[in-house]
Formats: sequence, structure tokens, C-alpha cells
Amino acid sequence: MRKTRDYDAELRALNDKARALKAKKVQQLGELVTATGADALDLDVLAGALLHVVAEAQVDGNREAWRSDGAAFFQGRGRKAGRRSGGNAQSGNQGGAGEAQG
Repeated sequence: MRKTRDYDAELRALNDKARALKAKKVQQLGELVTATGADALDLDVLAGALLHVVAEAQVDGNREAWRSDGAAFFQGRGRKAGRRSGGNAQSGNQGGAGEAQG
């Protein structure tokens, strides 16, 4: 006889995993803001800058240029690389928010 599946338990497990992934993404975004020095900006300024970046992301060539700048930052060659605290320098290269829209 076939074993019955507990769909409710599976759904709860998937929801828990999704919640954990979302929390990790939020934490990584916060760490990125701090590492780049953007935490020194007012919230209005940071929000406005991000809105402009989202609009400019549609222009040909911008994403690729930003991607190379980001890679240089995470490899320690960026202009604010000295501000970074110790941690996983490759954490931003895991298909984060920048690639989710593309």
C-alpha cells in the first residue's frame, strides 16, 4: 500500500524555506549597503538613488558596466573596498537582486 503524503507539512516546510531565503536576502542587502558606505546617506537620498538606478538599468550597457564594477568591488579593487569589514567577499555574486529583474 502506498504511503500517504502530508501536503500540509510539505507546504509548511516550503514556506519556512522561502521565509529563510527572504531573510537571508534582506540581511545581505543590509550588509551590502553598509559595505559600500551607502548607510551614511539619508533614506530619502538612498531611495531616490536606487529608483534612478532601476530606471537606468534599462539602458544598454549600463548593467554590464555595473556588473564589472561590482565584481571589482567584491574582489577588493573597488574605490571603497577599504571600508569593507571581514566577511564573505563573494556573497554578492550569487544571483542577487540585480539579476532577479533581468
